Amino acid sequence: MKIISLFNNKGGVGKTTLAFHLSNILAEQGHKILIIDLDPQCNLTICGMDEEALHNIWLEEDSFIDDFESSMKNMSVNDFSDFLDTPKTIHFLLKPTEDGVSDLPKLPPPVPVKNNLDLIPGRLTIHKYENKISERWSGAYLGESLSIRTLTNIRTIAEQYTAIHNYDFVIIDTSPSLGALNKVIISTVDGFLIPALPDMFSLYGIRNIGGALNQWKKEFNTIYGLISEDKRNRFPTNFVRFLGYTIYNAKKYKDVTPWDLAKAHYNYAQQIPETIEAFINPDLRSHLDPELAKTPIGGKSVMHSHNTLPNMSQKYKRPIWEIPDLPNLEADDISTIKGNANTLYKPTRERYIEFAKSLLERIETLN
Repeated sequence: MKIISLFNNKGGVGKTTLAFHLSNILAEQGHKILIIDLDPQCNLTICGMDEEALHNIWLEEDSFIDDFESSMKNMSVNDFSDFLDTPKTIHFLLKPTEDGVSDLPKLPPPVPVKNNLDLIPGRLTIHKYENKISERWSGAYLGESLSIRTLTNIRTIAEQYTAIHNYDFVIIDTSPSLGALNKVIISTVDGFLIPALPDMFSLYGIRNIGGALNQWKKEFNTIYGLISEDKRNRFPTNFVRFLGYTIYNAKKYKDVTPWDLAKAHYNYAQQIPETIEAFINPDLRSHLDPELAKTPIGGKSVMHSHNTLPNMSQKYKRPIWEIPDLPNLEADDISTIKGNANTLYKPTRERYIEFAKSLLERIETLN
């Protein structure tokens, strides 16, 4: 199993849309996938499940998010066991660690999205866990068990679910922040990729990521060197490694430039590899052939804008290519969707297959 995250310090680059469609196409190809939504905005969750069902999960969890131990004690052992038989959010799963109480006696089931694809939903309150990471960070240098548990618990949860469900990949969606939560997510996953737009802001986002990763690596190496062998086992063997970048959701200008981008956008796109080389530590990309690291994942496969298609994807909770064949299309949408089914919607499937194939080749290099 490999844990992969999509990350960019620049928002609005289509990160969640890419995560959702990548997860779906990998599942279609027979890989067992778990997606975990650790972006407080919960957009990946909204792509994968009904809002009313999500609201019900949040309502059921509310008292536990306020005070986990007290809420648990208000239930009988059997009632609490039954309570854990339905899906819960990632914040609920992290809450025992946040409150410093015992781990759950068993893991709640994930939300089934489709065959081979499950979801652990997000929750807006995840900032509370981030606060605990910040509070307990210094304790990690002293080897305090609760601090180490707080830093590594997201990875632990991914491993625990994999032990039960035999996932091939766990894909984690994140916010654009460089705060404490993303520090522990990105530093303890196996690999990450950067979706980017061909603009100045994405270049600075990559620079910021590179600087943050250098600092995070130093901090984690220091912690790792100070703690016992038993506590080291909670961390991954290697610090996170870079899988590459993709230009995503850029407007297409056919035959204007080699990547069918406007000239100004193409000029920015051509600066991405040199920005990566300058700011992403060579240790984090040494597994990649240098020429491969310069090339966008999947080439032009998902480079160009889907226009309003992601809105339809979120509305119907399905990847773009499945939408024309859904039986529940609203009357106002039918003519537009059916009329563009074979020209816009369904061709996206082959493009995501190409992207996934390219990414899988890079993931193999982590071994």
